[in-house]
Amino acid sequence: MGVRALLLGLLVLLGACRGESMKPLPYLAETPVRSFRAPEVVLEPGRDYYARIRTTQGEILLDLLEEAAPNTVNSFVFLALHRYFEGVVWHRVIPGFVAQTGDPTGTGTGGPGYTFGLEIAPGLAFDREGMVGMARTQDPNSNGSQFFITLGPTPHLTGQYTLFARVVRGMEAVRRLRPTEGPGATGERDKILSVEILVKE
Repeated sequence: MGVRALLLGLLVLLGACRGESMKPLPYLAETPVRSFRAPEVVLEPGRDYYARIRTTQGEILLDLLEEAAPNTVNSFVFLALHRYFEGVVWHRVIPGFVAQTGDPTGTGTGGPGYTFGLEIAPGLAFDREGMVGMARTQDPNSNGSQFFITLGPTPHLTGQYTLFARVVRGMEAVRRLRPTEGPGATGERDKILSVEILVKE
């Protein structure tokens, strides 16, 4: 684990020791909804948002960067509250590079029915493992629902893809995701079991 990742994890633990807690937001759908015309505004100003992703390889906790990428975080939270990601596979896992998911079709070409543009915040970089970005096509305005978690430093992605979250706990679960490319690929793919949105109180 890198020094920055360790410090971020310690900050989460220190917050718990100070009595800070995270409250889960209620889902807005009973079953997964996978098509929308546009995301509704679901973020509330001044609130600190996290996402707890349960996968077939364990649990991952993300700190969502709502101030750096408000449109992206709002879309992610909106989709999660509609259970959009439940049962979705990690369709692209390349050791040392990224683990990518968010496409209900599992092909790498699907999305939520809408797209939106890049949000690049100065000072944020894909400089270590555990950074979370939006996947897109060559069109910079093609962000949708697909996202990736870096499995190592990927500086060439900085400034090209929206960085909207970082892993603060559970990086070991990300590393355990089964590769879909390379010598370790077996054809088996891991899944997202659920995504729960939490707000710090």
